[in-house]
Amino acid sequence: MKTLLKLAGVMAFSAALSTNVAIAQTQGVTDTEVVIGSSNDLSGIFAAFGAPAVQAAQLYFDEVNENGGVHGRQIKFVVEDHGYQLPKATSAINKLVNRDKIFAMFLQLGTPMNVASFPLLESKQIANVFPLTLSGELLAEPIDYRYAPGAPYYDQMRTGIAYLAGEQDAKNICAMFIASDFGTEVQKAAVDEAAASGLNYAAETTHKPDDADFAGSLNRLKEAECDVVAIALGVRQIITAYVTAGRMGWTDVSFITSAAGFHSVVAKVPGGVTNGLYAAAPWADVLPRMDNPVVGAWVQKYLEASGEQLPSSGALLGRSGAEVLVRALEAAGPDLTPASFKAGMESLDYYDEILDGQMDYSAEDHSGADQVIVSVIEDSNWKELFRQ
Repeated sequence: MKTLLKLAGVMAFSAALSTNVAIAQTQGVTDTEVVIGSSNDLSGIFAAFGAPAVQAAQLYFDEVNENGGVHGRQIKFVVEDHGYQLPKATSAINKLVNRDKIFAMFLQLGTPMNVASFPLLESKQIANVFPLTLSGELLAEPIDYRYAPGAPYYDQMRTGIAYLAGEQDAKNICAMFIASDFGTEVQKAAVDEAAASGLNYAAETTHKPDDADFAGSLNRLKEAECDVVAIALGVRQIITAYVTAGRMGWTDVSFITSAAGFHSVVAKVPGGVTNGLYAAAPWADVLPRMDNPVVGAWVQKYLEASGEQLPSSGALLGRSGAEVLVRALEAAGPDLTPASFKAGMESLDYYDEILDGQMDYSAEDHSGADQVIVSVIEDSNWKELFRQ
């Protein structure tokens, strides 16, 4: 009997030792802390998404930490600004992984930046959670450590273009896009939807992230008699291009952006000059849903803490992404490892009131909200038209 008790004691000690060793060997995890990193755009062409997303996520983590953290661990959130420049992003990613020893990458902004990070993150089994990109490459095999917010740009634009073509009897589909992984995905969606719908892909223009003059490009698209133009540009560039088209008197055309342009700042440009712009995204704008008690309470809390005048789409994504991450950490259990976190992520299935969509992940599906919502700016607000 004594021998059995001793054996049981040894086995229990060995199991505890193995658990402690596993935790000790898991990068970014201690008994009291988990380190989360973000390579983000706080100063470049997509800072309108990145900066409020980081702030909203930090506010959510602060609340979680004040309530004891997750399984006794405080969430440490380390953010690096790459300004939407790939060389700076590469340095930021290396720092976060090799110096800060992050457990997971979170809200990493930019398609080129995320794609560039895949080899390093995956070699160390570091999860890439809720990146601020909806590139289809996030869902290309192997998907073991990638968890997208929702439907990719390709699906968004095909759905949006098909909707507009049907509503407006469009014939000629065109695109204007940044010559990057992000831009070419939107361009391919326009080409493929035109072919699938029996329409003509008439023309395209390519741009750099710092382009500011679109008059020449718009004239070329106008000459091609474009009915629908898919846009994959920076936030300020979208506004500039759309306003320029209006000033040219080119009004018998519909411009549609993806989630990368579905932002409250685009709708709120003074003078209503962006009215009539369309967008396709996996979430609904927050402002029309302020009568929802959950949404209204979050907006009030966020505005008071941030000092902002309006909740932005970036803030919505930061808040929703933070909930995904925290829920996954909770589901992973106290023994936090890449494998337990993966199991936690793949168990998530809940309705997100803030995003207005079902967030569900599984071993086969690492995309959260698979819906696509088409909206238009009316009276300086995004108005939902259609969802699929």
